[in-house]
Amino acid sequence: MIPAVLAVMLGAAPVFAQAAGQQPAPKPAAPATQAPAQPAPAQQPPAAQPQPPRPFPEGAKIAYVQLPLIAQNSTEGKAASARIQELQSKKQVELQEKNKSLQAAQQKLTSGGTVLNDQARAQLEKDIERQQREIQFAQQNAQAEVQDLTADLQEQFRQKLVPILNQIGEERGLHFIFSAGDAGFIYANPGLDLTQEVIKRLDTRATAAPKQ
Repeated sequence: MIPAVLAVMLGAAPVFAQAAGQQPAPKPAAPATQAPAQPAPAQQPPAAQPQPPRPFPEGAKIAYVQLPLIAQNSTEGKAASARIQELQSKKQVELQEKNKSLQAAQQKLTSGGTVLNDQARAQLEKDIERQQREIQFAQQNAQAEVQDLTADLQEQFRQKLVPILNQIGEERGLHFIFSAGDAGFIYANPGLDLTQEVIKRLDTRATAAPKQ
């Protein structure tokens, strides 16, 4: 018997930041005449849940998964989201501290009036410009760090996910497993949805894996 050909279509890696209800990226420093705005508290929306599994259609050769749900509801996906959120929160705090220092300097310049001599005022203005540049640079670095970590975790997640999809495909004799969000489906039999089975196997593998 010729082995079934399995094509796993992963057109878009799960975006853990969105799946976890992440805080927004750090805001740049406010202009010198305006105090920096404080970010609103992050709201954690409830994770969407996959639908109860339906019987898999007998003889079916195709199936699909919902990658965002796998990222949101699997142990591996939740752990990745938590790591990204932790880094993002850390960078938020760092930038807030820099903004406080900048705001204090701006306030000193504004309230100094005629108290400051020309030399002191010029020095303070230079210090404000320096802090603004440092905040902009820190923001860019923070965004790059979050993006790099997200990309690294997505690749690690993909490396764990693909073998499970291949295993399920071989067991069921499938020709294709589609990513529902990328395939442009108008209708699909819910019984073809393997999302819950993939989450279950991912969690089982995560539990069985030795701790690092």
